[in-house]
Amino acid sequence: MPYSNIKKYLAELLGTYALVFFGTGAIVVNDLSNGSITHLGVAIAFGLVVTIMIYAFGKTSGAHINPAVTIAFAFTDRFERKYLVPYIVAQLIGALLASITLKLLFVEHEYLGTTLPAGSWQQSFILEIILTYFLMLVILFVSQNKAVTQFTALAVGAIVGLEALFAGPITGASMNPARSIAPAIVSGNLPHLWLYIAAPIIGAVLASFTWRFFKE
Repeated sequence: MPYSNIKKYLAELLGTYALVFFGTGAIVVNDLSNGSITHLGVAIAFGLVVTIMIYAFGKTSGAHINPAVTIAFAFTDRFERKYLVPYIVAQLIGALLASITLKLLFVEHEYLGTTLPAGSWQQSFILEIILTYFLMLVILFVSQNKAVTQFTALAVGAIVGLEALFAGPITGASMNPARSIAPAIVSGNLPHLWLYIAAPIIGAVLASFTWRFFKE
């Protein structure tokens, strides 16, 4: 395996680890500290960690740190499909390692930041499609020249923070299968996991077709 490929996969692993560790970790700490971080703080934590990871790993791997984003990129001319499975595997490993770390640190916490619908599953399913659609649309449009820039990091981090602030109390604002898979598996809260795998992928793929329409 070429050394450059190993760097790409490691970047995706580390980036997704950081996203899940700091993002869902903020939820855990907020729960255990009687709301000291607040919902606003959790949304900011997610937005900041995404921004920082794009700055850190954007030029190495593109900093997808999200299987839905990687799958959607595979429907464009912006990503070589041979990297699809290795990217997703690296992302899932990073996310699982982060949730395992949080479980070891906060044994008493039951959910570890698992995304769960506050209302009906249909409501959360539709919201997750819409949220991920606009997230992916922003990602594609702010990186038009195939390069990851400072503006890319700020714009993507901002849309993640905005959507987490808006929809977090209803759906958990996952927009990322790896972010939901890891805490659900490690904490054993699996009934609604399918929703947070299917909806983000649908939303992201729809965004890729919208981007292609505008591009053409």
